[in-house]
Amino acid sequence: MSVRRLAEKQTESFEFTPENKAWLEKQIAKYPDGRQASMVVPALWQAQKQHDNWLSQAAIEKVADALGMAKIRVLEIATFYSMFNLEPVGKYFIQLCGTTPCLLAGSDEIIDVLHRRVGPQRRVTDDGLFSWLEVECLGACCNAPMVQINDDYYEDLTAENFEKLLDNLAAGRPVKIGSQIGRVSSEPVGKLTSLTSLYGDGAK
Repeated sequence: MSVRRLAEKQTESFEFTPENKAWLEKQIAKYPDGRQASMVVPALWQAQKQHDNWLSQAAIEKVADALGMAKIRVLEIATFYSMFNLEPVGKYFIQLCGTTPCLLAGSDEIIDVLHRRVGPQRRVTDDGLFSWLEVECLGACCNAPMVQINDDYYEDLTAENFEKLLDNLAAGRPVKIGSQIGRVSSEPVGKLTSLTSLYGDGAK
């Protein structure tokens, strides 16, 4: 795992919104005295969601103060888990799976689209809409190639339908989450090829 560092350019301060502060206090109250540190990952996640999907040093330190933890301990956690973004990302943060199943299914074509439409990894487009990062397996191998955009999966991608997906996101149009070819869950593409004696030769 490579060393993860905080962004060079930082925001000056961070304060939880009243709604998030109330949420945080409610969650902390669920833990026994002296065990508030167990709340650190959800607290960092909430701070990241509030802060345009990335964690600044000020946000990390605010979480430490809220939980009564040493700032270095919270920094260690934020820099360890790749789910925490330590630099600004686009409004639509694209995590592309580049491991073997996705690669064999054509993720290199999706990478080509990203290089052409968005640019290199970790770069936010000038309009602030997109950035991307190649990540390890996201656990949707049966529907490869796929990406995660913010909190949602987009699967069964081709260069063409991925281009259309990016176009729709950029234009603010509704997009379809999940399979982009109409598959439900991980059902086979085309007709059933196994368990036909159980479900029938014509089952799909």
